[in-house]
Amino acid sequence: MNEDVFLQTPFRVRFEWGTEGVRRLAPLSRVIVIIDVLSFTTCVEVAVSRDAAVFPCRHKDDSAITFAESVGAVLAKKRGETPSLSPASLLSLPPQSRIVLPSLNGSTCTIVAQESNVTTIAGSLRNAAAVAAYINQHYPNEVVSFIACGEQWSNGSLRPAIEDLLAAGAIISRLDQVSLSPEAKVAVSAFNQAEVDIAMTLQQCSSGRELIEKGFAQDVDLASELNVSEAAPVFQGGAYMKKGGST
Repeated sequence: MNEDVFLQTPFRVRFEWGTEGVRRLAPLSRVIVIIDVLSFTTCVEVAVSRDAAVFPCRHKDDSAITFAESVGAVLAKKRGETPSLSPASLLSLPPQSRIVLPSLNGSTCTIVAQESNVTTIAGSLRNAAAVAAYINQHYPNEVVSFIACGEQWSNGSLRPAIEDLLAAGAIISRLDQVSLSPEAKVAVSAFNQAEVDIAMTLQQCSSGRELIEKGFAQDVDLASELNVSEAAPVFQGGAYMKKGGST
């Protein structure tokens, strides 16, 4: 079977899921937008808005400790501690902090994207307008692929997560609509349907309910805030750094 049909090549703005989606689309793209709303890319936005540098890391193990030491950064702790893979835990992050943020989804997709040396941006609901503005200014005619990272089932397989679909749609809705693949158009349609009460959607979706049941309702609330940030976090020098939506 000719798998090239899955690359959405007739279209400039594309949408796909998970690490395999990154592997397929990154080599053909000028920009990859990584979206992991609950919670990696929301954490990235909160952190870089405080002028922090966020270093992605696949696993939280001894290698992560060594990596954090090598880049002079603090390693994120387990959720519930500060700092951690919890947006709320990063609200008081000191300016100019350097933090290593392990994540099976968002961090892994970021690292895979770097294998293709592609411009990588962290997108979320909070900075949807800023990311779109950055793309429209700097890459108006380039191929841009959006990756909804999703979550993982207990067996490690991909579990599509609608919060990532919605954030992708929020950003894509501000790009040239003539250039969208059908997959990207579906993301926009999903966002348009949910925008009327996006906070309730995140609270009631599977990922949101999981976090709320674990006591992290504030993280869901923060992640559901739409267009409250002017930061477009761009991956450079091994870390996500703040770029303005129009600068």
